[in-house]
Amino acid sequence: MTLSVLIVCLGNICRSPMGEAVLKHEAEKRGIAVKVDSAGTGGYHVGENPDERTVATCREHNVPINHSARQVRQSDFNDFQYILAADESNLWELQAIRPLSSTAELHLWGSYLDNKPIPDPYYGGICTKLSNAFLDEVVGK
Repeated sequence: MTLSVLIVCLGNICRSPMGEAVLKHEAEKRGIAVKVDSAGTGGYHVGENPDERTVATCREHNVPINHSARQVRQSDFNDFQYILAADESNLWELQAIRPLSSTAELHLWGSYLDNKPIPDPYYGGICTKLSNAFLDEVVGK
């Protein structure tokens, strides 16, 4: 069975697209089948590419990134097994818009590592640690 994960931040141009790219990359290195996407709770940047600093950071670490910003959809709550929020504000927003029929598990992404939010804006290397901590928890080492 393919693991499915949606990573969510506010605008979907820095934290969540980087998280999407890194989680895909780390899962592929482990041979784990995964469907990963990212979205924003806000629609501020719909259709835009990731921030240039996000792209540069991914390239620096040989992590492929290709994403067009989008806003969270109601269908995401049933299309993904896990929805991981970059910070508490986005987690609260997701909980507020979550349909009653939702099958997805909602978590703060940092809850798999140190329970800390990912700062906004974000262009550093914590996504690798978070990706591996998440995969360790849900798939195993």
